[in-house]
Amino acid sequence: MVTGKTLSFEEARVWQALADVKDPELPFLSVVDLGIVRWVDMEAGTVGLTPTYTGCPATEVIGLAIANKLAEANIDLRIEQRLSPAWSTDWITAEGRAKLAEHGIAPPPKASRNKHGLFEENVPLRCPNCGSANTELVSAFGATACKAMHRCLSCAEPFEAFKCL
Repeated sequence: MVTGKTLSFEEARVWQALADVKDPELPFLSVVDLGIVRWVDMEAGTVGLTPTYTGCPATEVIGLAIANKLAEANIDLRIEQRLSPAWSTDWITAEGRAKLAEHGIAPPPKASRNKHGLFEENVPLRCPNCGSANTELVSAFGATACKAMHRCLSCAEPFEAFKCL
């Protein structure tokens, strides 16, 4: 969501409707929490959407869910998909990061330029269960392409982590 800018009543209503659209793979997160809604432009009549990655199978479902939510709210905006700049885990909101941790998924480090996690190198993360940084990478691939499997060496619990993109 836009911060530091005074929103019109209509624009605020659009952002609120978008905040009600859940990610189909992580239903505790909204598309706003995930940072894939990039803008609302009332003058141009558009909502900007950047998928987490170009092959994400949820992109079409998310677009339909957004279109349906806007129609329910009687808001006439079209969805514009943008692939550039590519989505970044830095776009996940603070609230989204907190929700990930609450649900046992380690959020990626904020504003990290370190992309080593994409190449199976172990970048220690905090365990979302006990908070320990004594963790290890188990597999570079988790339930979805944007997550990896880790294990906490302190509490011995496995956990998923968002890859830093």
